[in-house]
Amino acid sequence: MATTQNAIPEEQVSFIQGPIIIGAGPSGLAVAASLTCLSVPYIILERSTGIADLWANCTYDRLTLHLPKHFCELPHLPFPSSFPTYPSKSQFLQYLETYTSHFSITPHFSRNVIEARYDPFSLVWRVNSKDCNGDIKVYVSRWIIVATGENAEPVVPMVKGRERFKGDAVHSSEYRNGERYKGKKILVVGCGNSGMEICLDLFEHGALPFLSVRSGVHVLPREMFGVSTFDLIVKLLKVLPVKLVDQFLILASKVILGDTEKYGLKRPKVGPLEIKGITGKSPVLDAGALSLIKSGGIKVVPEVESFTTNGGRFIDGNEMTFDSILFATGYTSNVPFWLKDCDFFTGEGMPKNTFPNGWNGENGLYTVGFTGKGLYGASLDALKVAQDIAQTS
Repeated sequence: MATTQNAIPEEQVSFIQGPIIIGAGPSGLAVAASLTCLSVPYIILERSTGIADLWANCTYDRLTLHLPKHFCELPHLPFPSSFPTYPSKSQFLQYLETYTSHFSITPHFSRNVIEARYDPFSLVWRVNSKDCNGDIKVYVSRWIIVATGENAEPVVPMVKGRERFKGDAVHSSEYRNGERYKGKKILVVGCGNSGMEICLDLFEHGALPFLSVRSGVHVLPREMFGVSTFDLIVKLLKVLPVKLVDQFLILASKVILGDTEKYGLKRPKVGPLEIKGITGKSPVLDAGALSLIKSGGIKVVPEVESFTTNGGRFIDGNEMTFDSILFATGYTSNVPFWLKDCDFFTGEGMPKNTFPNGWNGENGLYTVGFTGKGLYGASLDALKVAQDIAQTS
């Protein structure tokens, strides 16, 4: 049931001079810093108890940034020069803490937004939030910045018979390292970057990882010809169309990595960049898992058709037993759950206008972190949003 302003005591309603930012992850921090640089006041509402909750509490220990650090830094503050090209999880969190302190960003934590709605009569946004005690507070502003991002809620596919499996079955957001899986057979469902790296981590901890591949996947080397693959892609896209860059990437990857299809990693017919543009699914930048797949340290198996009491049945009819199942099946937006009466977003919680035109809606609505281009895209949109608000405030 919607909470209305009339049901809220006056002392629980706050009128904000600047925008209300929803989310204190990297996207929310980036736009907060950008607003600070333009002397625009704001407020950040964050449902968790700290910044970057997804990074801090829902990622595995061995995680490193998949792209070079200069593509992942937030506006107005670079990474320390002492950091490696691909900073670790702990280094990235250290950077975010420094960033928050440097720009004096003070989010309101434990403020879960349960509803946000535009009031066409008062020409303001009303944001209803609930704290850990269940108390409601309403924030009112001319502007709202949705910075909860594309990866807000874990996605676990509905696979037939999952309730029958007697072993441990968890989403990758609950996985930290493979220490407790030593000597056990683990099925990892999902062959993206996370699934590949988790398999690598499991193997290094003495587990027996099996990687379930549902559809085709493009595996690219993290570096080509002495530079990062992403650096090379950015340069090539400045002079060549996407299809030609895709053809180059596939050819170069075959030369560097060999034919991945004979190991069960079939390449899609559509190129890696074209798929990214259509579905948002990123190619895998190999961090060492492919060599283990080639040597048999990581076993590739088909898509799971159903689960049994002690394992799974695959679409090829074969069955195997497993001790545990890990779903490396990604995340989704949570915007449809709390942003009401707004047709700017799709039913999946993504802006209907794609990058670079998805940052600005109507009636003072903005988004940061929905570009499909990670931290790099979030930083670009944060700068645009801050500048636009500064011009209209």
